[in-house]
Amino acid sequence: MSVIQPVELKTLKDFYSLMAASRVVRCKAVAALLNGGTVSDDDVVSLTNVLSSLEDVPEADGRKVLSLDRDRSIGLDMDYEINETRKDLFYLEEGEDTFLDLLSDLYPDFEGQVQAGRDLLQGVDFNCFITDRDGTINNYCARYLTSIQSIYNSLFLTRFARNKARQPVILTSAPLDGLIDISVNPEGEMYYAASKGRECLDLEGRIRRLPISEEKQAAINALNEQLVKLTGRPEYEKFTLIGSGLQFKFGQSTVARQDIGKSIPQAESEAFAKMLESLVAALDPDERNFRIEDTGLDVEIILTVETSGDGLKDFDKGDGVKFLNGELNLGMSHGPHLVCGDTGSDVPMLEAALELAPDTRAVYVTKNEDLKKRVLGLTDAALIVPEPDILVTILGTL
Repeated sequence: MSVIQPVELKTLKDFYSLMAASRVVRCKAVAALLNGGTVSDDDVVSLTNVLSSLEDVPEADGRKVLSLDRDRSIGLDMDYEINETRKDLFYLEEGEDTFLDLLSDLYPDFEGQVQAGRDLLQGVDFNCFITDRDGTINNYCARYLTSIQSIYNSLFLTRFARNKARQPVILTSAPLDGLIDISVNPEGEMYYAASKGRECLDLEGRIRRLPISEEKQAAINALNEQLVKLTGRPEYEKFTLIGSGLQFKFGQSTVARQDIGKSIPQAESEAFAKMLESLVAALDPDERNFRIEDTGLDVEIILTVETSGDGLKDFDKGDGVKFLNGELNLGMSHGPHLVCGDTGSDVPMLEAALELAPDTRAVYVTKNEDLKKRVLGLTDAALIVPEPDILVTILGTL
């Protein structure tokens, strides 16, 4: 692979292409380091040029500005892409011990929280490690498509997966293709479960899916057709370019209405959410097919599943855990397990794991007091930390 050259980023497409190229470099670097080798000078130069290209994008009102087309531009939060590239370069140039000192400088009580995690997990070989991605084991990014996993992150996670977890599963609500495209872990090391666990790439590279009835599939196809029409209108196109964008998953569709940088005015974001609710109500007036979850950033429209007693509910990550346990023969009736998450939608994973095996530990990443109480109320074998980098360091240094 040739060295990535410094480039003047003018369009959103330029930005996406550069980040995709950085993934190739990061994959190569991770493979070299895990095999006991060193990262080539060319790869370090490539990442240095990626960083300078990102930093040189012009700003207005605190945001990086790129063109959408000849007449329109968009302001972007590129903090994730810039900061993760800086940290990767620091890791490669200064080494892991000095890198951990850097993290200690970035996060208050870093060493104390890492030690608390080690105390909880030390000496345990886990049957299953089940974790969410964004906000849990990966720092949040303003856009999903450019949230390329960092080198240090992959090294820490892969080290834990190889040494401490027999069956590591990354379980996210994102679509499977998107999840794979932003990951730099070596192939065959972890299960990638997407769409809340409805679909999964196994360790042999096969895709497993929970069957959806023809009726339900027709319903979500009709929904997706309407979402494409709606977001194709000029006044709504912006919602496909922020945060999660427009994602068609297996059994679920997601539309961003806001991003972590709050780039959309609150009133406009709320009005768009109401429009989506009206669209779903028109397609499903009896509420037989869909449930809506509004995270404040994304509107998730989820196919319902049958429950005992002819009831209906949205498919959650707990349902995903149970499906994967059977489909992948995870043997989750035998612990110990480790479950990690960062939002309320990740709690059903912990509930399902505890139901299958009480010998389950949990580390959740949150500053939300209600979520803290909810997790700690489920098990005494739980720890709360405030940042993904702290959790990843715990895992990578056991």
